[in-house]
Amino acid sequence: MIVSWFCKARPCFCLLVAGLAAFLLIAPREAAAIPAFARQTGQPCATCHVGAFGPQLKQFGRDFKLNGYVLSNGDDQLPHLAFGVQGSLTHSQTPQSGGMPTGFGPTGPNNNFAVDQVELFFGGRIAPEIGAFVQTTYNEVTNNVHWDDTDIRYAHGGALVGTDYVAGITVNNHPSLSDIWNSTPAWGFPYVAGQLAPGPANLTHIDNMLAQRVVGAGAYGMWNNWFYAELDGYQPIALPTLNALGIVPIAGATTYEGVLPYWRFAAQHDFGPHYVQFGTFGFEGNANPGGDTTTGRTDQFTDLGFDANYQWTGASPAHMISAHAAYIDEHLNLGASSLLVGANPKDRLSTLRTDVSYSFKDTIIPSVQFFNSWGSNDPNFFGTPGGTPNTSGFISEIAFVPFGKADSLTFFYNMRFDIQYVAFTKFGGVSSHASDNNSWYFNLWLIGAAW
Repeated sequence: MIVSWFCKARPCFCLLVAGLAAFLLIAPREAAAIPAFARQTGQPCATCHVGAFGPQLKQFGRDFKLNGYVLSNGDDQLPHLAFGVQGSLTHSQTPQSGGMPTGFGPTGPNNNFAVDQVELFFGGRIAPEIGAFVQTTYNEVTNNVHWDDTDIRYAHGGALVGTDYVAGITVNNHPSLSDIWNSTPAWGFPYVAGQLAPGPANLTHIDNMLAQRVVGAGAYGMWNNWFYAELDGYQPIALPTLNALGIVPIAGATTYEGVLPYWRFAAQHDFGPHYVQFGTFGFEGNANPGGDTTTGRTDQFTDLGFDANYQWTGASPAHMISAHAAYIDEHLNLGASSLLVGANPKDRLSTLRTDVSYSFKDTIIPSVQFFNSWGSNDPNFFGTPGGTPNTSGFISEIAFVPFGKADSLTFFYNMRFDIQYVAFTKFGGVSSHASDNNSWYFNLWLIGAAW
């Protein structure tokens, strides 16, 4: 019934899915998420990923990324391309027709189908110590093709005074994209999310606010498989260049000045079947709200985060538990906004997220997350009904991944189906009617190797 309804609403998407599925069923190559990495390593998706589908990583996946995406089974191969498609149905608690993008809402203001992404990936080894992950995406909601996440790495491993190390350089376009843990914003839960449902109006800058709108480079290193450090500097991309890359900023979008530094420090350790990590990360910069530079002043932000990861692998692959937590505290000096809109001279915004997931045979993966954001009372800056950014709630999700294991009938393609429910206990500083923003999200993600 859902499939029939979806195909009536989005016939082009269904034709695309059918064509992709047919190709994948006859393609004589192995793949995983992303499939190019599986072709290069000869390993199924479940070797790197919890639940046999990215982006949540196991230790093998963290090491693969840390070492620059270059691990190989030794076979000579063509450049590693992969592609995927995601489609979804979003059901919101109350009608959303007033804020729907053009072309959405014909099946009712509470139900909206979308082609979330059509993706083309390059991933894997370029040279013995150089590798990359590059994504280009079509998004039906924004109706554009754009340059997506990109991480190009040089990595070198060795020993110093009898102690192993890995040191490298990363060039990327998304602060925290280079991270190997699933607690920082770029790779944190939820791994898929609806674009046609209400969400928090205010996020810290490091919380993916500058994804693909900056480009940066930095150095990182892991010492003794225990201590990790990374320092990066990002430069804002000029608006004409963003437009050329398919990233069309909203009219009056905030612009940024100078170099924006990002830092990351973490420690990890295994205790038998228990893996733990604790760390800190941060990001700061200067912003021109609305792109307005007439005041001669800027808004300054400093984000400081703390995170933790835990994995229990004692009964893997039949049973595995993963948990992640992150706290981000943003301090804002609003020199420009105080003049332009009458904001407070200083504000604060904090976010806490914790999630836990259980993986059964890398096939059925239920997860739950608690999220909470809170901050200063400043209606002129935050623009919420309650005057504060305070928003809290829960996300419950169950994912089904039938392929991607070593004993699968085939793992030359993969798919993931998610059912997700978002429930708010507070929204925009107001508790009453917060549940009006609740939503269901059904997502199907197919992915395979181009060759």
